[in-house]
Amino acid sequence: MLDVDAFQDFRVGLARLRDGDAVAAIELLRQAAKRDPENPYYLSYFGLGLGHAEGMWGEAERLCHRAVCRGRRQAQLYLNLAEVYVASGRRQAAADTLALGLHYMPYDARLRDEFSKLIVRRSPVLKMLPRTHVVNRMLGHIRHSFLLHTPRRRWLQVQQPSEAQA
Repeated sequence: MLDVDAFQDFRVGLARLRDGDAVAAIELLRQAAKRDPENPYYLSYFGLGLGHAEGMWGEAERLCHRAVCRGRRQAQLYLNLAEVYVASGRRQAAADTLALGLHYMPYDARLRDEFSKLIVRRSPVLKMLPRTHVVNRMLGHIRHSFLLHTPRRRWLQVQQPSEAQA
């Protein structure tokens, strides 16, 4: 059943969060999440607001992750968790989160856009040609398949003088 007061608090809190006033939004989002703790959107935005307002990124991550677990097929929940990761300096975790979201929703444009902003592409094989040139594309595919099937290099371990003599 929809709690009207919780929904109203959520709407006002979300508007304040989007306006950049996370401190004013946090209390409204907290009340909404407290009134309806099973709603993944309330949890996710409360976590996002908590991170921005008070810098509690660990708690924000926990809340957003809990929301994603409750609503696996909701793209906005993945976007909120990825935003928490990026704001706390964990870009790889954000990319992994968005990749997981794309696993469930492969055609979601918002997930694709945010994911493309986070991934780092290799430079073109031939720098004198544009990335989209057919030769660069073919050589890029060859390089990619070669790197997939080449074992990763292990660094040589430096032996201590006592180990080398034994």
